[in-house]
Amino acid sequence: MTTGPQPAAGVDPDPAEEAPLPSIAEQVSEQLGGWRGMVESSIPVLVFVLVNVLADLRPALISSLAVALAIAAIRLVQRRPIRHAVNGLFGLGIGAFIAYRSGDSKDFYLPGILYGIAVGVALLVSAAVRQPLVGWVWSVFAAGGKSEWRQDPRLVRTFVWLTVLWGVVWLAKVGVQAALYLADQDTALGVARLALGYPPYLLLLAITVWTVRRVTRDASPSVPTTATSAS
Repeated sequence: MTTGPQPAAGVDPDPAEEAPLPSIAEQVSEQLGGWRGMVESSIPVLVFVLVNVLADLRPALISSLAVALAIAAIRLVQRRPIRHAVNGLFGLGIGAFIAYRSGDSKDFYLPGILYGIAVGVALLVSAAVRQPLVGWVWSVFAAGGKSEWRQDPRLVRTFVWLTVLWGVVWLAKVGVQAALYLADQDTALGVARLALGYPPYLLLLAITVWTVRRVTRDASPSVPTTATSAS
C-alpha cells in the first residue's frame, strides 16, 4: 500500500534504500564462507587420508563420514549453512567410489592428483595472461570482494609472480604424489598427501600475505603526492 506520506520533493531518500547490490565477487565470498568454510570442507578428506594410512578403506570412510556429520551438526547448532560439510562429503565420495570400483585403495588419491594438475596449470596460465588467480582469490577472501589491485601496476606484477610461485609449488606437490601413485606406493602416497597438504599451503599463504601487505604499505605514501599532482 502507498497511502502513507510520501517524501517531500528535494529530500534525499534513505541511503539504505539505495544501497548498491553486492558485487559478484562479494557474493562468492559470502557463499564460500571464508577460510573457515575452506578448512571445514577439507577436514573429512584429511581424516580419510590419515585413517586409510593407519587402517583400511572401510574404517577410513566411516571415520571421515562421522567427522563430516559432526561438522554439519555443529553448523546446524550454530544456525550456519551445512554446505561446507556437504562439499567435504562430495570430495570424499568421488575418491571412495573410484577406489571401490577399481579395488585399489590408491585410486582414492587419483581425483586429488588430477585436480592438483588442473589447478597448477590454471595458475600458470592465469599468470601468463596477466589475470593472476592469486589476485582474484585475494579479492574474494581478503578484500571483501573488491578488486582495486587491478588499477595498481605494482600489485598486478606482485600477484603475477605470486601466482607463478603457487603454480610451480602446486605442480611440484602433485608431481611427487603422481610418482608415488605410479609406483604403487599406497602408504607413502597417503603420507605425502598429508605432508604436502597444509604445510606448503600455509607457507605460501604467509608469503602471499606478507608480500601483498608490504607492497601495499610501500605504495601508500605515494598516493597523496599523486593526488596533489593530479589536482
